Amino acid sequence: MASFGWKRKVGEKVSKSAVQQFEAEAQKAEDDGPSQEEDVDWLHAIKRRREILLEGCAAKSKRLKDEGAQLAEQGRHWEAIKKWDEAIHLTPDNPVLYEMKSQVLTILQEVFPAVKAAEMAVKFRPLWWEGWQTLGRAQLNLGEVDLAVKSFQVAIHICPSERTLWQEDLAWACRLQKQHSATEEKIRQEEETKRQILNAPELEQEYDFESDEVLAACEAVAERQTRYEELKRTAVVVDAEGNIKNVVTGERGSEDTATPSKEKFVKARGL
Repeated sequence: MASFGWKRKVGEKVSKSAVQQFEAEAQKAEDDGPSQEEDVDWLHAIKRRREILLEGCAAKSKRLKDEGAQLAEQGRHWEAIKKWDEAIHLTPDNPVLYEMKSQVLTILQEVFPAVKAAEMAVKFRPLWWEGWQTLGRAQLNLGEVDLAVKSFQVAIHICPSERTLWQEDLAWACRLQKQHSATEEKIRQEEETKRQILNAPELEQEYDFESDEVLAACEAVAERQTRYEELKRTAVVVDAEGNIKNVVTGERGSEDTATPSKEKFVKARGL
């Protein structure tokens, strides 16, 4: 490959003395050899300067982290978050900063930012069980029970000897998961019962108003109405052992809760 050289335009005349002077200066530069500046290892100097800057950022970030922790212990949570944000700006790949920030955001009920901060923590340190624990707790606070169960399971897989993960976090998340499923089933039954009341098949038939079929149809509709009212007053709870119970809130008289009797209805008389 030809080396770069000076070229003149076509048709341009250059004096012979100018060419000779240019060649003499070029030869003198080659004879003098590399200058003192060229002897300097600029790559090493730049690398060392970068290392010094990083060391300074790390030290300042640690100081801000410690200051934020002290503020959090004093209940000055927003001030602590501000300190940690400054530290994150200096060391954006520090998972501890994100994990501490997630804890405080969870306390402040900033549920979505808490989850995002915890996700950053486990992103930068995937094998850190405390980061997964904090993520699971933030997800529980957000209402993402299924995701929280998975996060706690990851934490247990990383550190199976940590008893709090088994006895507190995962156990509580599983109880909430059962309660959530039972509540969804209860809502489904409630909606289905309501639909059957509004579109009762017994009301679509034609009856002889002096026959017993009218009473049977009225009893069926009344039973659905009673069932619907009970479902609306029912709350799904899970006890400490994980057993699901349906608790009826409010009080009603025994006459209202009993199955409607035939005495409550009278046959319609034809005119």
